[in-house]
Amino acid sequence: MKMNNITSAKLTALEKEIQEKLNNWKDIIAEYQIPDKKKAILQLVTTFLPYLALWTLMYVTWSFSILLTIALGLVNSFFLVRIFIIQHDCGHQSFLGSKRWNNFIGWICSFFSTIPYKYWAKVHNHHHGHTGQLEERDIGDIDFLTVKEYRNRGFWGRLGYRVFRHPFVLFFFAPFWYLIFSNRMPTFKLKSWNKIRRTQVINNVLLVAFYSGLAYLLGWQRFLFIQFFVVFTFFIIAFWFFYVQHQHEEGYMRWRKNWDFLLAAIRGSTYYKLPKVMQWLTGNIGIHHIHHLSARIPNYNLEKCMKENPLFTKYANVVTFWDSVKLTANKLWDEESKRMISFAEYYRLERMRIA
Repeated sequence: MKMNNITSAKLTALEKEIQEKLNNWKDIIAEYQIPDKKKAILQLVTTFLPYLALWTLMYVTWSFSILLTIALGLVNSFFLVRIFIIQHDCGHQSFLGSKRWNNFIGWICSFFSTIPYKYWAKVHNHHHGHTGQLEERDIGDIDFLTVKEYRNRGFWGRLGYRVFRHPFVLFFFAPFWYLIFSNRMPTFKLKSWNKIRRTQVINNVLLVAFYSGLAYLLGWQRFLFIQFFVVFTFFIIAFWFFYVQHQHEEGYMRWRKNWDFLLAAIRGSTYYKLPKVMQWLTGNIGIHHIHHLSARIPNYNLEKCMKENPLFTKYANVVTFWDSVKLTANKLWDEESKRMISFAEYYRLERMRIA
């Protein structure tokens, strides 16, 4: 990972440099925000056809090899990630130039991902407008506490948070809860969201009807096993990416009065540098620092923007897969050092503070 152990003073100097060097960022990204119909259609073909083919193979192999079915499901879960990235871009109105087609394709994708299209897009767009703001950290991202907040909690509050931040809970139980409950209920009740919550209910009712029909036609045991395995694995992958993209060590977390959009995008979102095949399977979403700079850049233009403008990545937190594994130790945001720290480091600092 780049730029480890940056002091508070250096970080401030770095932030000033980013603001100076990238003061024309809106002009730079403008050309990449233009949707490309041919690229979009090609992505639809290279995503849905392999997904449906692999799903059919899973259905066939169920009869003679559960292990082969599971292996195919692991691969197919990444094609479901690609389907979701298309849904995600449609929610940003960036996949195609037509709002009507974006909404239609996004809605179709939601029957594969099981994530209600308009409700999730509303939550996610809120996240984009407030990412890195400590007041809004629980909407559209994995929640966390600051050092001060954790210190002020009692025994049970700390224990509950430690359980929540355990990797098994974050990357297995939380995806299950998100799949079964969070996407089915209007969790966030912000002002003027009544209409969006109604679309969530409608989406869920149609989803149940659609899945019930397929289960009846294809056999409920085989269908539910295959579909649940692929969707749940996709949710685990999604949670892992959500975590890596925003809970890296030298991130960007500020209270709203001190918050800056450019810095929140470049420093608060990682560039998750993965092998080419994994970058392709995950729809370039690892190029998250540029995605947060402009959600109107379709996923198929993100790599081009990054390659042609290396200054964006120069200041980003670049994370490889092995770097990302180490990020599971990040538990608390330390406002003094402006970085995520582990529980072990927290207690070491507490002993020094009290001594």
